[in-house]
Amino acid sequence: MNRAHTPQILPLLLTMSVAVWAAHAVDQHSGAAPQTISGAYAVTFNVKAPSTVRAGSTVTCKARVAPRLSALESLNSQAAPVESPQGVAKLVGTSANCTVVMPFSFAGVYRLDGVDLSYQIEALSGGGLEAVRRQDGVLVPYPQTGGTASVRMDINF
Repeated sequence: MNRAHTPQILPLLLTMSVAVWAAHAVDQHSGAAPQTISGAYAVTFNVKAPSTVRAGSTVTCKARVAPRLSALESLNSQAAPVESPQGVAKLVGTSANCTVVMPFSFAGVYRLDGVDLSYQIEALSGGGLEAVRRQDGVLVPYPQTGGTASVRMDINF
């Protein structure tokens, strides 16, 4: 007897789950309208290299920011990630500070937690690439509207 009722219950359960998901997605922004968010990030990477990387090696750094979006926003967003120009520093002993600045403007996004920061750091010497460090999806809060957020990250190869 249970088998006869299963096909009738399944569509009802699917309809209810879609309704709950849609209500949660709408409620997430509490009726807030999408907006344009702009400013800049100044990211300084404090790089610590192992002793195998020679002093005087060149350290390059680059970063990318993209707005952190909800599941629904990611389907409709026009906001493209912003990439930094490449920063360059020299390794003094086993450390270097490499800084990049990224002005950004994201249109049509909700002001949620902030942005996802991705970066890549490389140590290069006359012999080529000696070390690489890469990470994606580091949450960084938005700066004040039109302001610059200074972000300092300690990176160990």
